[in-house]
Amino acid sequence: MKKSTHTTIIFIVLIALVSKSNGDARAKIIKTQCTKTLGDNEELFTKNYIRALEIIGAQIQTSHNVTTAVGTGPNKNYVMAECYGDLSSLDCVLCYAQMRTSFPGCYPGSGGRIYLDGCFLRLQNYSFFEEYTSPIDTTICGNTTRKSSLFQESTSRAVVNAVSSALRNNDYFAMEEMLGSVPNDLSVYVLAECWKTLSPNSCKACLKNASMSITKCLPWSEGRVLNTGCFMRYSDTNFLNLVPVTRSSSNRGRIIAIVACVSSVTVITAALMIVVYIRKSRYIQHRRTASYDANKLAKNLNDSGLNFKYSTVEKATRHWDYSNKLGQGGFGTVYKGVLTDGREIAVKRLFFNYKFRVADFYNEINIIRSVQHKNLIRLLGCSCSGPESILIYEYMPNKSLDFFIFDKIKGKEIGWEKRFEIVIGIAEGLVYLHENTHHRIIHRDIKAANILLDFRLRPKIADFGLARSFQDDKSHISTGIAGTLGYMAPEYLAHGQLTEKADVYSFGILILEVVTGMESNRSKTTEFTDDSLLSTVSMEAFQARYSGRNIRHKSNDAHVS
Repeated sequence: MKKSTHTTIIFIVLIALVSKSNGDARAKIIKTQCTKTLGDNEELFTKNYIRALEIIGAQIQTSHNVTTAVGTGPNKNYVMAECYGDLSSLDCVLCYAQMRTSFPGCYPGSGGRIYLDGCFLRLQNYSFFEEYTSPIDTTICGNTTRKSSLFQESTSRAVVNAVSSALRNNDYFAMEEMLGSVPNDLSVYVLAECWKTLSPNSCKACLKNASMSITKCLPWSEGRVLNTGCFMRYSDTNFLNLVPVTRSSSNRGRIIAIVACVSSVTVITAALMIVVYIRKSRYIQHRRTASYDANKLAKNLNDSGLNFKYSTVEKATRHWDYSNKLGQGGFGTVYKGVLTDGREIAVKRLFFNYKFRVADFYNEINIIRSVQHKNLIRLLGCSCSGPESILIYEYMPNKSLDFFIFDKIKGKEIGWEKRFEIVIGIAEGLVYLHENTHHRIIHRDIKAANILLDFRLRPKIADFGLARSFQDDKSHISTGIAGTLGYMAPEYLAHGQLTEKADVYSFGILILEVVTGMESNRSKTTEFTDDSLLSTVSMEAFQARYSGRNIRHKSNDAHVS
């Protein structure tokens, strides 16, 4: 393509993005607590682990509280996920997506729990659904601003009111606001929620304990209690979402009739689809089971030249020496390695061992190996014969794009011309994935951290762990929600129908980050801000349009020439 064409495409993507905005999913990770003990049987436990999280991911799209149990005996996985009562359905899915991305860091432990400001997830190898207290219950105080005695009194009253309201509510949820007459001092906002799996008495005990614990954070302006059975937070900043208003009674009968009619049709249709899906899945699984086993996989890998001995990779990384660690994502840890012939490699040590699903692992490798393009990372090989599954890629000396664009000093090394070239390279790589392969491939996780840079700062799209392939005659894939918060298209989150548009949306977010130097996914920062990158750019564009001024980029690298 010509540069003018590329510029037009980028401009259109930017316009489309700034017209969209999401609610506040409050997806800041507060604390992750991992169980140190291991499962009884790693293979069975891992299989149940993956399946349980898949089920929860599908259910969370229609419910704020979901539970499941997969497997039997000591390798059974019990999982619960809950979004707090003031989150919309879309924000609930966003919040869960952040948990699902971060939670595998607890593996191979037999469980764990993760608290966000908008949702909660717990997984164990025993039934914990009725637990409401444990020795690891935690109180976290935000030592930001010391407040007056009047604020402390208001907070204590608001906490008591929130507990009372939550216990009267069938959803075990309450919000409380107290607006004071003295500016910037008296206003306090409180949220309290029990998990829906608790009995009323257990919820009462949990919230009573939380109310006593949280007031110990006073006189500070922020406090959170992370209990086994409930969550509570107070702040002098309004973090609450508006709860949708109940429709008037005059429309209620009509709404119920419509919902009943639609639900009946939906249930019948869903039942038929489930029957077809189950039969098709069993057929496909039977074909895969008959076609592949561990020995055949090893032979195929050897024949293709992809197979690496585990001992060779282990030696190349100096037995996984910490000094060789390059980074960690939702699926594994990446190390630098040097082979005996002097070649430098990047080794991805996956959290999950894929021995029990060798067909899927082999097919995924084939997908990655089938794509050969100058802007796609090259897969050198893999190993699944040792104690863990490993992928080996070419080594990129300049790390990833986020290392440059979000750093004031490193950002000076890539000027506007180089940034433009990087964006064009990423676009060409995506076009190749979407249009120039035998099977269209959707990456699903386009972000700055997954764009690696070679010694000449040329971009290469990496990390195909979430990639999906489908035939040209299909308009979309219906799949579980996966990706990184801040980069996922709203329509994909809402409906779970995967198309190339999901990558295009993520690419647009990435362009905004390259131009502004601002990070879309701010949940990794110490203080979560309500101002998203999209809303900030939208406001700037609005002001520029109606004031006759150029858009002012709030950039970390405004010095770039």
